[in-house]
Amino acid sequence: MKKVTNDFEVFMKESNGVGAAFMSSVMKMSEVSALDPKTHELAYISVLAAFQMVNGIPYHVKHAKELGASLEEVKSAVLVGMPVVGLRISEAFAMAIDSYSMEN
Repeated sequence: MKKVTNDFEVFMKESNGVGAAFMSSVMKMSEVSALDPKTHELAYISVLAAFQMVNGIPYHVKHAKELGASLEEVKSAVLVGMPVVGLRISEAFAMAIDSYSMEN
């Protein structure tokens, strides 16, 4: 897997197939989504930010960028959850901007 966190890499390698089963499920959900891939990825970024799962932000921001998302779209995706969760998104917001600006 490209550019995933060390924690996720260990999970995939050491979970006796649970990681592979999890990823299979995630991939299937993406395949059957009514959303186009870029929109699906932006929605995923929104959920990560709202739940403060910032470790996944760099990977998913880079993927969204590869799918054609602009920096403004990524920033808007992070801000979607703000009315519900408040400033909890601030760490993800800063991380998303930094991740978007980094070279692959």
